[in-house]
Amino acid sequence: MAEIQQFALPDVGEGLTEAEIVSWAVQPGDTVTTNQIIVEIETAKSLVELPSPFAGEVVALHFAEGDTVDVGEAIISIASGALERVPDADADAGADADDDDGEAIDAGPEAEEHPEEEPKLLVGYGPGAPRPRRRRGTAAQVAPAAGPIEPVTPAPAEAAAPIRCTPPVRKLAKDLGVDLATVTPTGAGATITQDDVLSAADTHRPSASTTPSSSEIRVPIRGVRKHTAAAMVSSAFTAPHVSEFVTFDITGTMELRSRLAARREFADVKLSPLSLIARAFLRAIERTPAANSRWDDAAQEIVQLSEVNLGVAAATPRGLVVPNIRSAQRLGLRDLSVAIAELAATARAGRTAPEAMAHGTATISNFGVFGVDAGTPILNPGETVILGVGSITRRPWVIGTGDAETIAPRWVTTLSLSFDHRVLDGQQASELLADTAAFLSEPELAVL
Repeated sequence: MAEIQQFALPDVGEGLTEAEIVSWAVQPGDTVTTNQIIVEIETAKSLVELPSPFAGEVVALHFAEGDTVDVGEAIISIASGALERVPDADADAGADADDDDGEAIDAGPEAEEHPEEEPKLLVGYGPGAPRPRRRRGTAAQVAPAAGPIEPVTPAPAEAAAPIRCTPPVRKLAKDLGVDLATVTPTGAGATITQDDVLSAADTHRPSASTTPSSSEIRVPIRGVRKHTAAAMVSSAFTAPHVSEFVTFDITGTMELRSRLAARREFADVKLSPLSLIARAFLRAIERTPAANSRWDDAAQEIVQLSEVNLGVAAATPRGLVVPNIRSAQRLGLRDLSVAIAELAATARAGRTAPEAMAHGTATISNFGVFGVDAGTPILNPGETVILGVGSITRRPWVIGTGDAETIAPRWVTTLSLSFDHRVLDGQQASELLADTAAFLSEPELAVL
């Protein structure tokens, strides 16, 4: 007998509570295998592809593309006579112990020859996984996660005509705030059309005195933008921000970049000015270690950290994300350049993992790429410093002193430093910013 399994939206990391359905890779009636990608979701931090923990036939999709789903809600039902379940982690551990007399297993080449024997264990599934919550409508008519199919006949008082519409129409109704249960369908088979939703929206629109201009475009706030907005508001009204600026001649670093780029070890590396600025900033943090700290409000303590997890703000079509490079102070210039390039490419593709955006300790925001000279960046929550990088442009600059003083075209930029004044005082922050600029003005100082 076929058995219905419901796949509940798991917590894909960092305690997220909801996600948006971006796209379904399957439809009702499709056959799926264990670990086959079935849906792409957008969390507050990244895009994530979810594999199926079950094998069988898709019975129903419980949410449409564009819907926001709480963690723990069933998003899909799959029917199968002999389920290809994800192995129980405890049982596997016991079997391994019996086979190897308690010794750890090294998953080497032999393990790679049979990847199907080790399916991925989804977050939120396996031992101790929460049971999915049942939804109304379609979800209430399938059996829970275990047991055979048991038809459910709703009581006459609870019976209601099903709402028939396509996912885009459902999303349109959600964006316009229209309750589909109140819309009169005019499409074939009592299907709600786009015009039906727009008509219902016009019917319930406020009076002309409060109606927004027809030229306005309203964009729902969700996913990354929603998370960023909440984080920035929290940071701005929690940490007392102070910002400082320094404008200086960065020609020495630009010339060093040209020389390094011509070297064999940098032949396949994108050596950007940002890489050199990041290296100088990390070097300056070494001289002002209090900058790599966090404020523990509960304990009323400043917690100084030994590892610098350097965040690099990246603008993406989905909003601003700040993945970080773990233990960045341990990397040489080449490895740091590679890490920054990979971080940016992954962010632009929307594939940054949630864990890559956690536990940052200091951040760089390069708004100079947009032609902006300077700015006052807001701290990432939990961090003490953020360095803003302005555009690097050719300007007339005074060089030399006394009788040797001349004006010449030079590469010039402005750095801005925002810091938490609870953790750093003005002298510490000024020294951090001045050291960063000094290392970039005269790169040879970095070896001292």
